[in-house]
Amino acid sequence: MLMFLFLVVALAVVVAAVTLAVVGGGESAPLPEVAPERLQDPLPPDRPVNRADVESLRFPLAPRGYRMADVDDALGRVAAELAERDARIADLESALAGARAAAAHVRLEKADHPEDGR
Repeated sequence: MLMFLFLVVALAVVVAAVTLAVVGGGESAPLPEVAPERLQDPLPPDRPVNRADVESLRFPLAPRGYRMADVDDALGRVAAELAERDARIADLESALAGARAAAAHVRLEKADHPEDGR
């Protein structure tokens, strides 16, 4: 019976020691607040985003993965620039199609009236 009481007291001391170690041992001041880790190299605001910018983009880790605001900002910026580029490509393709149609029309007119070209 004496051995059982000794083991119970020893177990209580170990549990108390572990609890104090985890809680902090009664320190009066809490740990200082640490500023959240922020995105170190955001996408450049002064020029269009290129492939290297997107490949080098690394988001800092947060308790649940990544900071949603940083990811949302980056994805919003990339989406906006892709939309601008898609619109520009569509405009250029439309202009190219118009130029090709005009050139084909001129060739057809010259083929229809070969005496005008002399």
